[in-house]
Amino acid sequence: MPGIVDEVDRFVRRLTAPNPSVMTGPGTNTYLIGDEVVAVVDPGPADNGHLARIEGAADRIGYVLVTHTHPDHAPGAAPLTAKTGAEVRGFDSRDGFAPDVEMRDGDVLNLGPVRLTAVHTPGHASNHLCYLVERGDPIPGDNYRRLLLSGDHVMGGSTVVISPLDGDMSRYMASLERLLDFDPPIDAIAPGHGPVLKDPGAEVEALLAHRRARELAVSTALAERGQATVDELVAAVYVDVDPSMHPIARRSLWAHLRKLGDEGKAYAKLPDDIEGVWTARAR
Repeated sequence: MPGIVDEVDRFVRRLTAPNPSVMTGPGTNTYLIGDEVVAVVDPGPADNGHLARIEGAADRIGYVLVTHTHPDHAPGAAPLTAKTGAEVRGFDSRDGFAPDVEMRDGDVLNLGPVRLTAVHTPGHASNHLCYLVERGDPIPGDNYRRLLLSGDHVMGGSTVVISPLDGDMSRYMASLERLLDFDPPIDAIAPGHGPVLKDPGAEVEALLAHRRARELAVSTALAERGQATVDELVAAVYVDVDPSMHPIARRSLWAHLRKLGDEGKAYAKLPDDIEGVWTARAR
């Protein structure tokens, strides 16, 4: 619930921004990691009330991190750091976001009793990072030894839009599959929108199955027509989605077509143009 600090784990708290929408669900989840020195992950929009609540929930904010630079996750970083003097971290400078330190896959931030490791998960955005929060020996109040802050890579209750050109379906699915290879496995996923996902393996497998089914529907619809545009395929493929959402769904359908193109299963003279004509290729 927006405005309420929820304890996810002994050293992980969540504060939801007041920006609910079709795209953000109940709002963007901001996470406060650590104890004496806190790292804020995804400060969300530059909402003064939300930023004030973040400040009030921590004695000392030492770091502000973002999972990616989309407008519901990163704009709050600049005003929050201006007030706190915190160090800003993220993958790269873009969309008005400028980190003091760029985080790359495997980079670690130690926060006293917890360790936070960056996991590069491109797909939804090329600069998308998840953050793995790990504890050493369990102590009272610990719920999860290995908790993944997933941003928009995995969301609770919905699938994420993959919007080319920065969004890439091939990379997204590869990034999902990577989550299944963690050893030891992830205990839970704390997404950028929605509740904690307590069966991460099942959640990721379900997402992969959904994307594969959607890809098959795209491929089948294109094969039946021989040639088609994105907009000609949307209604045939997204039969389970309210037509009011088709303008959003067309972005992900385009991403599926581009993936099929990469695999030699479809062709477009102008694959970087969402209005382009796609042709089915025999397998």
